[in-house]
Amino acid sequence: MNEKLILDAAEIRKIIDGISEQIFSDIPDIDNFAIVGVQTRGVEIGNRVRRNIERLSGKSIKSGILDITFHRDDLATRGVLPIIKETRIEFDIDKLTILLVDDVIFTGRTTKAALESLTTFGRPSSIKFMVLIDRGNRELPIQPDYCGHSVKTKIRDKVKVKLAEIDNMEDSVYIYSE
Repeated sequence: MNEKLILDAAEIRKIIDGISEQIFSDIPDIDNFAIVGVQTRGVEIGNRVRRNIERLSGKSIKSGILDITFHRDDLATRGVLPIIKETRIEFDIDKLTILLVDDVIFTGRTTKAALESLTTFGRPSSIKFMVLIDRGNRELPIQPDYCGHSVKTKIRDKVKVKLAEIDNMEDSVYIYSE
Protein backbone atom coordinates (compact mmCIF):
# COMPACT_ATOMS: atom_id res chain seq x y z
CA MET A 1 0.00 0.00 0.00
CA ASN A 2 1.15 3.50 -0.85
CA GLU A 3 0.93 6.08 1.92
CA LYS A 4 0.41 9.78 1.18
CA LEU A 5 0.09 12.62 3.68
CA ILE A 6 -3.01 14.70 2.88
CA LEU A 7 -3.00 17.11 5.85
CA ASP A 8 -0.49 17.87 8.58
CA ALA A 9 -1.16 19.25 12.08
CA ALA A 10 -0.89 22.92 11.06
CA GLU A 11 -3.29 22.41 8.15
CA ILE A 12 -5.79 20.57 10.35
CA ARG A 13 -5.64 23.34 12.97
CA LYS A 14 -6.16 26.01 10.28
CA ILE A 15 -9.14 24.10 8.80
CA ILE A 16 -10.84 23.58 12.17
CA ASP A 17 -10.27 27.22 13.16
CA GLY A 18 -11.70 28.45 9.85
CA ILE A 19 -14.73 26.16 9.93
CA SER A 20 -15.38 27.14 13.56
CA GLU A 21 -15.53 30.81 12.58
CA GLN A 22 -17.88 30.02 9.68
CA ILE A 23 -20.16 27.93 11.90
CA PHE A 24 -20.19 30.67 14.55
CA SER A 25 -21.24 33.26 11.96
CA ASP A 26 -23.99 30.89 10.71
CA ILE A 27 -25.50 30.02 14.13
CA PRO A 28 -28.89 31.74 14.39
CA ASP A 29 -29.05 31.48 18.20
CA ILE A 30 -25.99 30.42 20.21
CA ASP A 31 -28.20 29.63 23.23
CA ASN A 32 -30.07 26.99 21.20
CA PHE A 33 -27.02 25.35 19.66
CA ALA A 34 -25.18 22.13 20.53
CA ILE A 35 -22.41 20.00 19.05
CA VAL A 36 -22.55 16.20 18.86
CA GLY A 37 -19.46 14.26 17.80
CA VAL A 38 -19.63 10.82 16.18
CA GLN A 39 -17.37 8.28 17.92
CA THR A 40 -14.39 8.29 17.82
CA ARG A 41 -12.53 11.07 16.05
CA GLY A 42 -15.65 13.14 15.39
CA VAL A 43 -15.87 13.63 19.15
CA GLU A 44 -12.41 15.21 19.36
CA ILE A 45 -12.92 17.34 16.25
CA GLY A 46 -16.26 18.45 17.72
CA ASN A 47 -14.53 19.34 20.99
CA ARG A 48 -12.06 21.53 19.13
CA VAL A 49 -14.85 23.29 17.25
CA ARG A 50 -16.78 23.73 20.52
CA ARG A 51 -13.78 25.32 22.27
CA ASN A 52 -13.30 27.71 19.34
CA ILE A 53 -16.96 28.74 19.30
CA GLU A 54 -16.96 29.16 23.09
CA ARG A 55 -13.95 31.47 22.73
CA LEU A 56 -15.66 33.43 19.93
CA SER A 57 -19.05 33.67 21.67
CA GLY A 58 -18.00 33.89 25.31
CA LYS A 59 -20.68 31.30 26.06
CA SER A 60 -20.66 27.64 27.06
CA ILE A 61 -21.80 25.27 24.29
CA LYS A 62 -23.65 22.02 24.99
CA SER A 63 -21.92 18.97 23.56
CA GLY A 64 -22.54 15.26 23.27
CA ILE A 65 -21.04 11.99 22.12
CA LEU A 66 -22.76 9.63 19.70
CA ASP A 67 -22.09 5.95 19.01
CA ILE A 68 -23.86 4.76 15.86
CA THR A 69 -23.17 1.03 16.13
CA PHE A 70 -26.77 -0.15 16.55
CA HIS A 71 -27.97 1.99 13.64
CA ARG A 72 -25.47 0.68 11.08
CA ASP A 73 -26.99 -1.09 8.09
CA ASP A 74 -24.06 -3.51 7.78
CA LEU A 75 -24.12 -5.09 11.25
CA ALA A 76 -25.27 -8.47 9.94
CA THR A 77 -22.66 -8.56 7.16
CA ARG A 78 -19.56 -7.34 9.02
CA GLY A 79 -18.52 -10.73 10.34
CA VAL A 80 -16.83 -9.16 13.37
CA LEU A 81 -18.79 -7.93 16.35
CA PRO A 82 -18.32 -4.17 16.71
CA ILE A 83 -17.02 -2.53 19.85
CA ILE A 84 -19.79 -0.51 21.47
CA LYS A 85 -18.63 2.94 22.56
CA GLU A 86 -20.21 5.59 24.73
CA THR A 87 -23.20 7.67 23.74
CA ARG A 88 -23.75 10.66 26.01
CA ILE A 89 -26.26 13.39 25.24
CA GLU A 90 -27.26 14.92 28.56
CA PHE A 91 -29.49 17.69 27.24
CA ASP A 92 -32.80 17.95 25.45
CA ILE A 93 -32.10 18.24 21.70
CA ASP A 94 -35.67 19.30 20.85
CA LYS A 95 -35.72 22.63 18.99
CA LEU A 96 -31.91 22.99 19.04
CA THR A 97 -29.63 23.53 16.09
CA ILE A 98 -27.29 20.55 16.28
CA LEU A 99 -23.89 20.42 14.63
CA LEU A 100 -23.12 16.75 13.93
CA VAL A 101 -19.36 16.24 13.54
CA ASP A 102 -17.43 13.35 11.99
CA ASP A 103 -13.89 12.94 10.73
CA VAL A 104 -14.49 11.47 7.24
CA ILE A 105 -17.50 11.11 4.96
CA PHE A 106 -17.36 8.32 2.41
CA THR A 107 -20.49 6.46 1.27
CA GLY A 108 -22.86 8.43 3.53
CA ARG A 109 -24.00 5.33 5.39
CA THR A 110 -22.30 6.28 8.67
CA THR A 111 -23.92 9.70 8.47
CA LYS A 112 -27.33 8.11 7.86
CA ALA A 113 -26.80 5.93 10.94
CA ALA A 114 -25.71 8.98 12.96
CA LEU A 115 -28.83 10.90 11.95
CA GLU A 116 -31.04 7.95 12.90
CA SER A 117 -29.27 7.55 16.23
CA LEU A 118 -29.36 11.27 17.01
CA THR A 119 -33.05 11.64 16.28
CA THR A 120 -33.91 8.92 18.80
CA PHE A 121 -33.09 11.62 21.38
CA GLY A 122 -35.64 14.11 20.05
CA ARG A 123 -36.43 16.48 17.22
CA PRO A 124 -33.93 19.29 16.74
CA SER A 125 -34.97 22.37 14.76
CA SER A 126 -32.11 21.61 12.36
CA ILE A 127 -29.04 19.43 12.03
CA LYS A 128 -25.92 20.72 10.31
CA PHE A 129 -23.14 18.31 9.36
CA MET A 130 -19.41 18.97 9.49
CA VAL A 131 -16.54 16.71 8.39
CA LEU A 132 -12.82 17.16 8.25
CA ILE A 133 -12.41 15.05 5.08
CA ASP A 134 -14.81 14.31 2.22
CA ARG A 135 -13.42 11.40 0.22
CA GLY A 136 -16.32 11.11 -2.25
CA ASN A 137 -17.84 7.83 -3.49
CA ARG A 138 -21.27 8.54 -2.02
CA GLU A 139 -23.90 5.79 -2.05
CA LEU A 140 -26.55 7.98 -0.40
CA PRO A 141 -27.53 11.59 -1.16
CA ILE A 142 -25.85 13.04 1.93
CA GLN A 143 -23.47 16.00 1.82
CA PRO A 144 -21.72 17.93 4.59
CA ASP A 145 -22.67 21.54 5.31
CA TYR A 146 -19.07 22.20 6.37
CA CYS A 147 -16.11 20.34 4.89
CA GLY A 148 -12.46 20.91 5.67
CA HIS A 149 -10.87 19.13 2.73
CA SER A 150 -12.10 17.10 -0.24
CA VAL A 151 -10.00 14.37 -1.82
CA LYS A 152 -10.84 12.01 -4.68
CA THR A 153 -10.36 8.40 -3.67
CA LYS A 154 -10.97 4.98 -5.07
CA ILE A 155 -13.36 2.65 -3.28
CA ARG A 156 -10.52 0.48 -1.96
CA ASP A 157 -8.43 3.38 -0.67
CA LYS A 158 -8.28 4.05 3.06
CA VAL A 159 -8.28 7.51 4.62
CA LYS A 160 -6.95 7.65 8.17
CA VAL A 161 -7.30 10.64 10.46
CA LYS A 162 -4.83 10.67 13.34
CA LEU A 163 -5.40 12.98 16.31
CA ALA A 164 -2.95 13.57 19.14
CA GLU A 165 -5.52 13.02 21.91
CA ILE A 166 -6.60 9.63 20.55
CA ASP A 167 -3.67 8.23 18.60
CA ASN A 168 -0.74 9.59 20.66
CA MET A 169 0.85 11.06 17.56
CA GLU A 170 0.82 14.39 15.79
CA ASP A 171 -2.41 15.30 14.02
CA SER A 172 -2.38 14.13 10.41
CA VAL A 173 -4.49 12.67 7.62
CA TYR A 174 -3.14 9.97 5.32
CA ILE A 175 -4.51 8.20 2.28
CA TYR A 176 -3.48 4.60 1.69
CA SER A 177 -3.90 3.25 -1.82
CA GLU A 178 -2.98 0.05 -3.63
